[in-house]
Amino acid sequence: MSNRIFELRTYYTAPGKLAALETRFRDHTLALFRKHGLEVVGFFTPTDGDGVGNTLVYLMAFESRAAADAAWESFRADPDWIAAKAASEADGPVVDRVESVFLDPTEYSALR
Repeated sequence: MSNRIFELRTYYTAPGKLAALETRFRDHTLALFRKHGLEVVGFFTPTDGDGVGNTLVYLMAFESRAAADAAWESFRADPDWIAAKAASEADGPVVDRVESVFLDPTEYSALR
């Protein structure tokens, strides 16, 4: 049985900043995620409800919670990430808030 865990991350953007956040992920963040061993299962945007136009949701997979913590620590300290984040926020903050929830798959889950 796998010990893999998942992290569901929801980003709520500042007004009008969803495109800037998506550009940052596409042009910078994804390559840095790969560099630091952060595996993205998928990205999503809501099609209805309050989150339309200002929310990005993604699911990550990790071998363990310790592996997740180490990967995030390494990513956040990377000078390339720090520079990309600063550049993307030259005209103001892109993200208002982030929610993160770690999840254990059930024994009957297709993702394990």
